[in-house]
Amino acid sequence: MPWRPNWRATVGLLGTGMKYLSVTMFVPLLVGVIYGEDAWVFALSIVAVAVAGFALERVDPDPDLGPSEALVFVTLAWLVAAVVGAVPYMLAGAGTASTLADPVNALFESMSGFTTTGATVMGKIGVERHSHALLMWRQLTQWLGGMGIIVLMIAILPEVAVNGAQLMDSEAPGPELQKLTPKIAETARALWLIYFGFTVLLAALLYALHLLGMAPNMDLYNAVAHGFTTLPTGGFSPQADSIAAFSAAVQWVVIPFMIVAGVNFALFWHVLRGEAAVMLENTEFRTYAGAIAVFTAGVGVLLVGGAAPPLGDLGGVTGGLTENTIRQAAFQIASLLNSTGYATSDFAQWDTHAQVLLLFAMFVGGSAGSTGGGVKVVRWLVVLKAIRRELFTTARPDVVQPVRLGGTVVNEDAIRGILVFTMLYVLLFGLASVFFTLDTARVGIELSTLEAVSASLATLGNIGPGFGRLGPFGNYLFFPDASKLLMIFLMWLGRLEIVPVLAVFVSSVENR
Repeated sequence: MPWRPNWRATVGLLGTGMKYLSVTMFVPLLVGVIYGEDAWVFALSIVAVAVAGFALERVDPDPDLGPSEALVFVTLAWLVAAVVGAVPYMLAGAGTASTLADPVNALFESMSGFTTTGATVMGKIGVERHSHALLMWRQLTQWLGGMGIIVLMIAILPEVAVNGAQLMDSEAPGPELQKLTPKIAETARALWLIYFGFTVLLAALLYALHLLGMAPNMDLYNAVAHGFTTLPTGGFSPQADSIAAFSAAVQWVVIPFMIVAGVNFALFWHVLRGEAAVMLENTEFRTYAGAIAVFTAGVGVLLVGGAAPPLGDLGGVTGGLTENTIRQAAFQIASLLNSTGYATSDFAQWDTHAQVLLLFAMFVGGSAGSTGGGVKVVRWLVVLKAIRRELFTTARPDVVQPVRLGGTVVNEDAIRGILVFTMLYVLLFGLASVFFTLDTARVGIELSTLEAVSASLATLGNIGPGFGRLGPFGNYLFFPDASKLLMIFLMWLGRLEIVPVLAVFVSSVENR
């Protein structure tokens, strides 16, 4: 049977999404007015995006989405959001020496923002030369993408909430959607309110440190900006030196919020209802917390042994078991394990053993239902249990051995989906690494194996920083356009967890 989604309905709803996305640009517009910088950029962007949105919405003012249309809409919505997000970058960069004037670079930065990847084509000078308004837009794109732009639409737009379950199932990070309330729109609102609450709390704590004299440069602008990118595990910062630009007190405050961002937000809903035992008994949460503890201890041991350069440059860590060593280990693991991408130390300068351990941490990812990227803890648990079952039943073929997670039998369809996702993830990761190596060699750029591998993992896993020139204080500008376009595709794939995007591509091709 041919796959024929109603494209008019999809386009109409995309127009609605663009219309409301233009409203979010009033935040950087206000910042631009306050600082007297680039206000015209966002005024023009709002008009252009809103007009385009209204025009597309008229294609089908009352869209009716089935499963096929929902899949196409979710897939294209993230691509359209990235294109819309690139408009202010190109306008601000026009007629200047900014790298963002180039459409590929602008789309790269925008896709990295909305997918909360945190990879950037802006070096230190690039970050410092741009306006407060443009950098706030860069921060805001990550906050919008963290909990999901589709989930936000379901929460506030009745016309989208009608098809909310199908849409959230395609967008929500993790193998399955946990419905918290009878109505899916109420679930979406609950998740966004929890997300919003943590964001406000972090921004308030950071600004309080400033008022108490413990963080002189953490003014209100920086407090809000870092609130926007911590909870979505984004990692963008308006400061060229990321969180390393701030005091140790700021870094200690940010660490628990990065860990919180990697937890399934549905568990916080249970905690707020007085059901804290649900979180403590959750197998994925306990595994996630254990992984953070183990990786932090491992990195801490290596740093005590001298894995990092002497303190002084951003790669430095004091020798011995000191507060700084513990903080550096805890911060880097909290940042990389769930794909935040902030940094307080240039781990690209650390020795090979420490970098390999960090690379393994990047593979783990956050929890299902969190804003963290990567493969996700629950998938690794199911994969390991499925492997164990296969080995067990090979020796005892007459025994029926279901895969259990937290005492609950995992559906065989879910196991198959997780195995397919994991295989696709590893396959794409490997192919992209090879492509980056060949493409850079084509233009005379020498790319180390670690740089190629980390570039692939950092974009597909929505992690952001890699190793070598892609370290936390480096950037992706030197890559050829072909590699950047593949990275944009990988970030898109990674945010939607690969399968929805490839399903649309495969179904479209088979129709021909």
